Amino acid sequence: MNMYSFEKLECWQHARKLAVWIYQSTSDFPEKERFGLVSQMRRAAISVASNIAEGTSRKTAKDQAHFSTIAYGSAIELLNQLIITNDLNYLSNQLYQQGRELLERQTILISKLRATQI
Repeated sequence: MNMYSFEKLECWQHARKLAVWIYQSTSDFPEKERFGLVSQMRRAAISVASNIAEGTSRKTAKDQAHFSTIAYGSAIELLNQLIITNDLNYLSNQLYQQGRELLERQTILISKLRATQI
C-alpha cells in the first residue's frame, strides 16, 4: 500500500491524534450539544488534519502555505470551543489541560510546517 506524503508529516500525525482525542472527549457531552458544540468541535478538528493533508497536494509553496493557514485557523477555532466547554463544565480540568496541550503542540507544528512552505 502506498503511503502519501502527508501521512509522513508529524504535523498531520498529531492532527489525527487531536481529532481522535476530540471525538473521544466530546462523546460524553450533554445530548443537547450533539448538534452544537460537539458537531462544531469535531468539524474543526477534522478540518485541521484535512487541510494539512490537502496542502501537500498543492504544487506551489504559496498554495501549500494557504492550506496550512486554514489548518491553523481551525486549530484556534477549536481552542476557542475548548475554552467555552470548560466554562460550561463539560470537561474535567484534567481533560481541558490535556486538550490545551494538544492544541498548543498542534499550532507549533503547523507554524513550523508553514515556515518551510514560504
